[in-house]
Amino acid sequence: MMRTRHVFGHRQSGMTMMELLAVLVIIGVVMGVVGGKFFGQAEEAKRKAAKIEINQIGQALDLFKLEVGRYPTTSEGLQALITAPAGVTNWNGPYWKNGTLPTDPWKNEYKYAAPGQHGAYDIVSMGPDGKEGGDGADRDITSWDQ
Repeated sequence: MMRTRHVFGHRQSGMTMMELLAVLVIIGVVMGVVGGKFFGQAEEAKRKAAKIEINQIGQALDLFKLEVGRYPTTSEGLQALITAPAGVTNWNGPYWKNGTLPTDPWKNEYKYAAPGQHGAYDIVSMGPDGKEGGDGADRDITSWDQ
C-alpha cells in the first residue's frame, strides 16, 4: 500500500515589503498633516506672545511718561525703562522688571521709535524672518495694529 504524502503549504506570517512600504507612506502622510498643523499653531502662538509683550512694553512706557512727563526718545530707547536716562528727573524705575531689554519670541530686539509715525511711540517686532515688512506669517507685529 502506497502512502501519499501530503505537503501542506506553510504560509509565513508577516508583512511583505510592499505592505511595509505602504504603511510607512501612510504614517508619513499623517505625520506631515499633523506636524504641519502643529507648526502653524506654534508660529501663531509666537505672534500672539509678541502682541502681548508689545502691550506690556506700552504699559511700562505709559508709566514712564506718567512719572517723567514724556516718553523715552528714540535715542534713549527701551533702555530708559531699565536705567534712568541722563538728566531725567522723577524717574522711579525700573519700569521693566526683568533687568534686561525684552526680545521678541524669535530672539530679536523690538524696534522702538518716539515720536512714532503711528502714535506717540511705535514698537515693532520684525516677526520670524527678522526683516522689516513681510507678508503672511513673516509680517511684522506692531503696537498700532493691536
